Amino acid sequence: MSTRKIGGMLFGLTTLVLIGFTIYKILSGQIVGFNEISVIAIALSMFLSTITWGTKEEKDGILQDEELGQRITEKSSKVSYFLMTVFIFVAVIADKQINGNVNIFLLILMALSMVTLPFIEYLNTKKYQ
Repeated sequence: MSTRKIGGMLFGLTTLVLIGFTIYKILSGQIVGFNEISVIAIALSMFLSTITWGTKEEKDGILQDEELGQRITEKSSKVSYFLMTVFIFVAVIADKQINGNVNIFLLILMALSMVTLPFIEYLNTKKYQ
């Protein structure tokens, strides 16, 4: 069995255990906070990274360093950026509906997310001119 599959199974199992523990805390009335959510996100990102990319030694998939891997990363980054901007926009609307006012930090975050891509593109074009 390849390292990629073993790592995928371990990180997948870890993620499921963490999600199960968090669900247990919710059902038992305990507070679920920053630690639980951030640890689940980290474990899930490690799992997805492990099952996505191959290794040079075992030659078992697309390498992140190859041209195809770089194109996949580039496209994924741009799609992720737009999705995150939409998620923040939905959070601003939901916050307005639930609380009757807008959280200024969410609003600033939304503005930053809308400006980030054009600003980075501008900096990159200056580098090549």
